[in-house]
Amino acid sequence: MSSSGKDHLGTSSSEPLPVVIVGNGPSGICLSYLLSGYTPYVKPDAVHPHPLLQRKLTEAPGVSILDQDLDYLSEGLEGRSQSPVALLFDALLRPDTDFGGNMKSVLTWKHQEEHAIPHVVLGRNLPGGAWHSIEGSMVTLSQGQWMGLPDLEVKDWMQKKRRGLRNSRATAGDIAHYYRDYVVKKGLGHNFVSGAVVTAVEWGTPNPNSCGAQDSSPLFQVSGFLSRDQGRQPFSLWTRNVVLATGTFDSPARLGIPGEALPFIHHELSALEAATRVGALTPASDPVLIIGAGLSAADAVLYARHYNIPVIHAFRRAVDDPGLVFNQLPKMLYPEYHKVHQMMREQSILSPSPYEGYRSLPGHRLLCFKEDCQAVFQDLKGVEKVFEVSLVLVLIGSHPDLSFLPGAGADFAVDPDQPLSTKRNPIDVDPFTYQSTRQEGLYAMGPLAGDNFVRFVQGGALAVASSLLRKETRKPP
Repeated sequence: MSSSGKDHLGTSSSEPLPVVIVGNGPSGICLSYLLSGYTPYVKPDAVHPHPLLQRKLTEAPGVSILDQDLDYLSEGLEGRSQSPVALLFDALLRPDTDFGGNMKSVLTWKHQEEHAIPHVVLGRNLPGGAWHSIEGSMVTLSQGQWMGLPDLEVKDWMQKKRRGLRNSRATAGDIAHYYRDYVVKKGLGHNFVSGAVVTAVEWGTPNPNSCGAQDSSPLFQVSGFLSRDQGRQPFSLWTRNVVLATGTFDSPARLGIPGEALPFIHHELSALEAATRVGALTPASDPVLIIGAGLSAADAVLYARHYNIPVIHAFRRAVDDPGLVFNQLPKMLYPEYHKVHQMMREQSILSPSPYEGYRSLPGHRLLCFKEDCQAVFQDLKGVEKVFEVSLVLVLIGSHPDLSFLPGAGADFAVDPDQPLSTKRNPIDVDPFTYQSTRQEGLYAMGPLAGDNFVRFVQGGALAVASSLLRKETRKPP
């Protein structure tokens, strides 16, 4: 933790911070960069390949993107995101990437201290967030160039580290290192507090003379503790704005069946890595049971296969279900995932095995686990099957942990009557500010706002930074 961050947490000043960011992954890092006075301008000689956007960019020469009308600039843009500002920022950073081009960004960055807004970024891990919890050799789903943050391309950073992209993609270890290094290289470290666990965010309209309040805007209290070798150190911060950037890997989804709490049942890939590392799993072990048909389950299959550990792979969907993520990925870019999909399709428990040490159980429903390391399934015909296993990985997705908010954040979702979901029911935000439609001063970005790829979370950071700058300078909206 930086000394400045420690000062913020230990302060007894009655003046609230302008901004507290909860979450230190790519979303939080990008927002910290923008709030630290790094300001994007269009290069004077730049010509954007999108004619309508190019015309709009020439209408306000010398005016930073943060000070322009994001609604107007993003109008008419199309792409792989539902967020207009995400499409705008992506088009400015990577003008022709969707057409296979590698045109340089049309933006130039100026460090302007007068645009900086004091803030603190709270995170459980090192800067980079959940990327530090992913097995380092795993290859990213997105192309390496799409994992980068403003003004430091991943490929340039990797060249200096004498590393290379693999099939245009990077390893999770490289990306985690890149995000941590980005914070250092851009001089953002003093804003970051690692090992910080937020336990409550509360708010209300302050009294005129309390906590430095100067208007009727809500004031937030962010409480929690720092996890230290000597124990937990509580903290409490007052702030005028809270930005939620916690991502979606906090709470693994569960099956909700009998026996799921038994000690050989796990919900994270790291359990497989740990068991392999200490020799608890070998090629002679009973099979590892992997539950799920997404990329995390595929990563687990690939990891186990690399170490020749036998696998039973069970999932409820049919292998040709168009909703399976494998059916949506180009084979040329993702050969290893399509190999897993091929194994899922060709190898069922009832057929001779073309893949030694791998068994596929499509269309099977898991009924329960038994204490003697058994898993009980029911197939499509209603027949029960029992398998001896050594370890179970339940990898069926994850949910954001917003337990520190009233109602665990459900009241802020697009449909408050349904569970919060980053894919189906995210937090309802204004598309051009990312401020909650239900609570002034509360912002959400990244997966919490429906932006599930690093490439597009940066647009949320642009929207939040633009909104906060307008607030701080008291400019009209």
